[in-house]
Formats: sequence, structure tokens, C-alpha cells
Amino acid sequence: MDTDILQDLGLTPTEIKVYMTLLEIGSSSAGKILEKSKLPNSTIHRDLNSLIEKGIVSFILEGKRKIYQATEPERFFDFIEDKKRKFEEILPELKKKQKANVNEESASVYKGVKGIKEVYDIMINSSGKEYNTFGGGPITEKIMGLTWWLNLHKRRVENKLPSRQIFDESVREGGKEIAKNKLTNIKYLDKDFAQFQETIIVGDSVAIAVFSDNPYAFLVKDKNVAESYKKYFELLWKIAEK
Repeated sequence: MDTDILQDLGLTPTEIKVYMTLLEIGSSSAGKILEKSKLPNSTIHRDLNSLIEKGIVSFILEGKRKIYQATEPERFFDFIEDKKRKFEEILPELKKKQKANVNEESASVYKGVKGIKEVYDIMINSSGKEYNTFGGGPITEKIMGLTWWLNLHKRRVENKLPSRQIFDESVREGGKEIAKNKLTNIKYLDKDFAQFQETIIVGDSVAIAVFSDNPYAFLVKDKNVAESYKKYFELLWKIAEK
């Protein structure tokens, strides 16, 4: 089972191992967890205390001995909401600092699948009248998965951001699924138009996501650059077909 998501939520690798061990063996003393996990004794006690503070592990006393138990996995939803609430408390200050130091033009590089996901999240939440894309091909579905693309556009529609997108014929089947969304208009070019990258234009921002063996993305915020890419998009839109 892939437990990377637990690390993304803030658990350390050893905390994950302790939690997974408790799920497997049920209520137990620290000694049994130590025996099963093969972790150092000091690590076990440190991580148990940390997991208790996070509300993911609980314990009862049997005499002087603590018996630990993993809480229901659904408890992670409460854990996530608590992290979200705490982040929302500092969000206004973070925005103030960003606004005080932001430049009119900027460029950033994002690496890996996580980086690409972050760029697309930025783009669907950018201030702009329309979400325009061109390029991409079968490799985009292979790397990201069709479900991720469908969820991306579901969130885009929730943001009331209309789209015009240009795909190639090799991804028409996936395009049909995306086109079922509201505020979505898709045209197609010949399958020879298939690319390893997709270009996204929203407002003054342009992103180029490269779906290579080591995926990465560029994000440029520049009005002039965005206008240039928008002109190219409009030319492609005129020759593309439904």
C-alpha cells in the first residue's frame, strides 16, 4: 500500500510505520510495537507521543502500563480539517507578505508530478476570464491519469472558469469525458499535433507542463507573454475542428 499520502499530511516515515503497525496488531504495549516494527525504543516512544498529540493514536492504562491503539482511519479527516483551520488562521498574513513583495513579472519552475499538479491548481485558481490550453497527448493521461484530469476540470467548473481547449485526435476519448463538464469547449487537431507538453493560458499567466520521464512545468506571469501565447492559441482555434 502506498502510504506517501500520510507523509504529505505531515507524518514522519517512522510515525507512519508505528501507526501501520498498530493497525495491523491492534491494541498493544510499546514492547509489542517495538518487536513488530523493528524501530529503536526511543523512536517508538517519541512517535507514539507525537501521534497521540495528533489524535491518531490513543491509549489506556492497565496498571502502570500503557496500552496503545490506533484510532479509526477516518480520524484523519479531523486531522486534515484541523490543519486546514490552523492554516486559514495564518493565511491573511501570508497573503499580506506576498502582496508586499510580489513583482509584476515572475517565472518559476516546478518539478515532478507534484509540481505539475501545483501549477495546474494555480492556473484554475488564477484571475482570468478563460482557461485556454493547447498541446498534450496520450502521455499526459499516462502520467497523470484520466481521473486526475477529470477532477481538475470539475474543480475548474466549480470556480466558474470557462475553457476552450485544443487537443489532438489521439486523446479524443478522454476529451469526450472532459467535454461533459459545463463551461467546457474542446476542438481537435490531427493526431500528429500530439506533444509531450501542454500550454495553459489564464489571464496574465502562462504555464508549460512537460510530461517527460522527469516531468516539470514552467509558470510565467507576464502580460506580454500571455498575450503572445493567446494570439497563437486563437490561430490554432480557427483551424481546429469539433
